[in-house]
Amino acid sequence: MRSYNAGSMETQAVRVLVIEDDPHLCRLLVKYLESERYLVDSVSDGAEAVNRARSFLPDVVVLDLGLPGMDGVEVCREIRRFSECYIIMLTARSDEVDKLIGLTIGADDYMTKPFGHRELLARIKVMLRRPRQVTATGAGEVLTVGPLRIEPGVREVRHGDQLLDVTPTEFDLLVTLASNPRRVLSRRQLIDAVWGLSWVADERMVDVHIRNLRRKLGDDANSPRFILTVRGAGYRIGNGS
Repeated sequence: MRSYNAGSMETQAVRVLVIEDDPHLCRLLVKYLESERYLVDSVSDGAEAVNRARSFLPDVVVLDLGLPGMDGVEVCREIRRFSECYIIMLTARSDEVDKLIGLTIGADDYMTKPFGHRELLARIKVMLRRPRQVTATGAGEVLTVGPLRIEPGVREVRHGDQLLDVTPTEFDLLVTLASNPRRVLSRRQLIDAVWGLSWVADERMVDVHIRNLRRKLGDDANSPRFILTVRGAGYRIGNGS
């Protein structure tokens, strides 16, 4: 996964993979994205999409939730096994569970159909302005929280000897919290640190990522050791004891 800044954006084409089975919508998305001078590829089948992501190496994936065969959730899960690309889930369903399910398996954002193409392009631009590497701590510094060992330089989290399988967003949230050990961070502060100051989204998606991260850390939400909820204020890191 490439990191982005103003200079690299001008000299290096951003690769966007559109995974959408509606031919009309797919053509429109490709047209809009190519108008921004992105290098765009598209596919309508879930299983083929995973293979295409391996070969195309996208920086951003626009992924429909309701694909036939292998659905968007499974495609997202498979892509997350080998890529840290940004993933925007598209859903035609208004149910809140459907909106958030993608975030629990590694998506960065979701949009509900119908949506304006300008909003999609704006969200992609905001994503590309924030590198995956959180800058709250030096790349060579190792953060420890009880038995947790967090290494920003190689983007790894270990619980004792066990390497944990966390998504890029979950990792960035954990680094942000661990870099501020005695500070309560609100949802908005976490969004600003991880997604960027210009990010406009439902703040409840932070709760979804935190819930999924706790599960992977083996943390009981009712009696957490690592990520503590401060009611009405936000979250802070615990000591792991």
